Order: sequence, then C-alpha cells, then structure tokens
Amino acid sequence: MQKASSVEEGGSVEELISLKELQSLIRYFSKNVYRTQCTISEVTAFEEKCLVLFRKDYHFFTIPNANGELCGQYPKNLVVLEYEHKNHADSSRVESIYDKNKLRTLFSQSSFARCRGRFPMPVILYNGKHICRSATLSGGAEMYGRTSMGYLSGTKEVDFRQINDEEIPVNYSERNDWPLFDKYRGQDIKLLKFLEIESICDLMMERKKVKFGMNVTSSEKVDKEKRYRDFKVMSVPYPGCEFFKEYREAGFRAEDLVFQWNQSFVDATLDIPESMQASIPQDWDHYKKWDLVDITRNYLKLFLHIIMEEESGLLIHCISGWDRTPLFIALTRIVLWAGGFIHVSLGCNEILYLCVAYDWLLFGHNLPDRNSKGEVIFFFCFNYLKYLGTDIFSPSCHLKTSPSEFRHRLSEVSSSFNKVYSEVVSPTELSSSLIDSIKSKLGFKEPLVR
Repeated sequence: MQKASSVEEGGSVEELISLKELQSLIRYFSKNVYRTQCTISEVTAFEEKCLVLFRKDYHFFTIPNANGELCGQYPKNLVVLEYEHKNHADSSRVESIYDKNKLRTLFSQSSFARCRGRFPMPVILYNGKHICRSATLSGGAEMYGRTSMGYLSGTKEVDFRQINDEEIPVNYSERNDWPLFDKYRGQDIKLLKFLEIESICDLMMERKKVKFGMNVTSSEKVDKEKRYRDFKVMSVPYPGCEFFKEYREAGFRAEDLVFQWNQSFVDATLDIPESMQASIPQDWDHYKKWDLVDITRNYLKLFLHIIMEEESGLLIHCISGWDRTPLFIALTRIVLWAGGFIHVSLGCNEILYLCVAYDWLLFGHNLPDRNSKGEVIFFFCFNYLKYLGTDIFSPSCHLKTSPSEFRHRLSEVSSSFNKVYSEVVSPTELSSSLIDSIKSKLGFKEPLVR
C-alpha cells in the first residue's frame, strides 16, 4: 500500500487504494455505463469502497436507491454527509442532524422537477455547507411523462397516479403546465431550502434545451413565474462535451482553444452578481475570449468563492448533470482536498478513486460513448490539474497545506491518473499524441499501451 502525508498528523498514512484497484475501476468505467439496478460484484465493490472512503472523515447516512426508485442513474446508496469527525468531540455520536425520511420524500418529489429525474443531490460538504449536483429543470412534457420522444431515460418511468390529482391532458400544451410546475418546482425549492442552498450555477449554453422544435428542458434562469427568486441564480455557460473533441484534435492542449460563441443554439450569457464579480477580479465582460484554461479556472474560482465565502451551499448543474457537472464537482473536490479543507485523511490514490467512482461513474457519465466520439471531458478533468495554483482561492483564504504541498498533491493526482488511464484504455481510444505526452511526463521509454 502507498504511503501518503496526513494534514492532521504531518506524517504518513497507509492508503486503502492501490494502483491496481484504480486500474480495475477505470478499466471497467471505460467499457460500461453505470445504472442503479446493476448487481455485478465488481460494481458493488466500487460502491462499497466509496462508502469506506467517505467514512474515514465524515459521519453520514445513506438513502436506499437500490432499484432506481429515486433515480435510475444515481448510486444505489445515496450518501448524505452530515459532519466531519474532527468537528465533534464525541465521535460515538449516532443521531442524525437531518430527518432522513423527510429528505427521502423531498428527493422523490423533486425528481419530477428535474430532467431525467436527477434531483439536487448533496455530494461535497465544506464547513457544514453542501455542494449539490443535479440536472436542469425539466419541461412540462417530461413532467407529464410523455416518454415517446425520449425525454426520460433510465429505469424509472413516470407513474401518472403520482403526478397530479387532476386529469392529465391528452394533448400536451404549455398553457396547461402551470399547476404541475407549481407543484413539482415547489418541491424542488423545498429540497434546496432544506439543504440550505442559496446559490445555483447553471452551466447550460442554452436558456432552454430545444429538440424537434419543442422545449424539452427548462432552467431556473427562465422560470416565468420567478419561483427561484429567493436564490442567487447564476448563468455560467460552459462548452458541452462535444467541444472536448476539439480539445482532443488540438493535441490535448487547452491553451488558446476558444469556444465559438456565435453558434445558433447558444443563447445563454454570463450572468453573476456584481458583488461577486468585484470579489473575484477577472475580465468578466470578455468571457467569450477566454480559452479553455481560463474559462475553467475562472468558473472554478467562482464556485470556490461561493462555498468558502458565502454562508450557504451551492448547486451546480448542466443539462443532464453527467458531463460538465461532474467535471466541476470533481475539480472542486480535488482542489479543496489539496488545500487541506476536506477529506483530510485521504491520500492521492484515495481521492482519485473517490472522484472517478463516485463523481463520474456512479452518477451516470457515459465514458464509452464519449471516448468513442473523441469527447474526452473525463480525461480533461484530471489533466487540467496542472494549470492550477494557489491563486484559485480568494486572497482571504488560508490554506491548511503549504503552497508547495498543494501543488504537489495536484501533480500527484494528475500523474497517477495519467499512468493508470494510459495503461487500461485501449489504443483505439487514445491518440498517439496523447500517448507520447503521457510517456514524456512520466518518463517512460517503453509503450504504455500494448
């Protein structure tokens, strides 16, 4: 087992995760898409290992989702972190600070308000504040369960008996959807307030997602009744997974790679409060000129500022919540870990395992499909760490690790990922330029992929 430094003790601890286990995880992930009802022993081992890693630092409870009854693309054990062990003198405390049954009910009811049933799920806990992930708001057609156009996916279909006490119109029309919107978006708002979320960051490039000439999703920023007026709703448009094919074709260089904002489907614009713009000095007015390095860094700075400087939690989402959303959830988790703020007992391999398994695999990212199309957003996530330094945090933030240790941790995670990824992903999924780049960084002279 690998030795890793401990922020708390300043010494070294034995990691639970070996490179071989990371290889097994990423090898499976590169060939399979997770669905909640999967009972393969290998997947069960991934899920159980995540619980072990969470347990090293946190008291938590789980809400069962074994048959996908809450969401067919979420983990079968939904982890709700409550507090860190180090923040409680009585480590034997067993009572929960949440009403578990109420939270489960809110999960169930709010799922109808979100695309593909992917309700706001707390996944990171910092200083008692939650970072949640979800999909965007669903449109009326999805709420009504009209699945013939493929609005819903996964194992759960809508039970019409649960939707509304009134008769459901045979021919859907948006003028009929207001009572339904009030009901289920109201439950979504209750869930967000229950979790003390005040900031919502929407990564969509669109105000609404349109398919076949019809609005198939919505978003908080265009809710006509302003139901989300009690929240700080921020539009932070970020390129979708298709853009990462250009990243691959550019030789995996994010520098000078700028998204083309004049495409017809792009109608969302950057919109964050002026107070936050002032707190994070950037040229926000010229965000369309930022390359992939800068736009990723500046949005990550924003998310870190919110969770570390504001008094409440944060929700991050894109459209379905399984491409751009895990990118920023995983980056946020790794950066906070590297700074000594969360997961303080975990070593490099452990935090990498948790991010790959929990943030990406178990929340439904379709890595085989993305790799087959060259949309390498998953690879970008961990390769991007080399661009980050301590300036990612606000000046008022005091790291619990030294600047050199912070950079070393990020480099260690990135190197471990590159080594494992290059060894287990098939040659057809890796370009020769990527293989050469990884070999050069790791100092290998022999081919990594055979």
